[in-house]
Amino acid sequence: MLAIALKEWAVVTELLLEGRLAILLRKGGIHESSGPGIFDLEYERFLLFPSWLHQKPAMIKEEFRDRVQTFGSEPTTLTFHGLGEAAKIWQVPSRAAFDQLDDLHCWTKDQIDMRFGYRPDNPLYLLALRIYRLPAPHTIANTATYGGCRSWVPLSRDDAVDDTAATPVLGNTQFNRIIDRVDAAMTA
Repeated sequence: MLAIALKEWAVVTELLLEGRLAILLRKGGIHESSGPGIFDLEYERFLLFPSWLHQKPAMIKEEFRDRVQTFGSEPTTLTFHGLGEAAKIWQVPSRAAFDQLDDLHCWTKDQIDMRFGYRPDNPLYLLALRIYRLPAPHTIANTATYGGCRSWVPLSRDDAVDDTAATPVLGNTQFNRIIDRVDAAMTA
């Protein structure tokens, strides 16, 4: 049973589950175990926790913008459709290195600028995620204990998800090509 989730914009979790994305940028939320704004890969396998509160359509590339839903507060229930495994993590060496991967992400130039500019002394991390789709959606109550600006969300025992029959979204060859491209960009 999987009882930890990584919070990410709902549109990003959808694109990951469709195989349109396989990478995430992280700097860290306000409530991180390593300190404010410092992302730590505490878990290698996690549910994808969709979040709507901070989504901004203007920060998503135009081709995906119509999929962004915004709400004044998080919904009372949320549904898990899949999970991710961190296959590799890189510290992004520069904006130029990241810009080589423009076709592999959904963020606008303004969003990328914001990520690089937020707490510029803290490193920006790029995660390659192997995404798996659950055999059936799993809906839970979105309680106050799951709220807040944090990366990791520990779930209650009752909300844990059986992930044993999850299936990969991308095949090995396609996923390995993405890893090779990111490796080349991050080490150039």
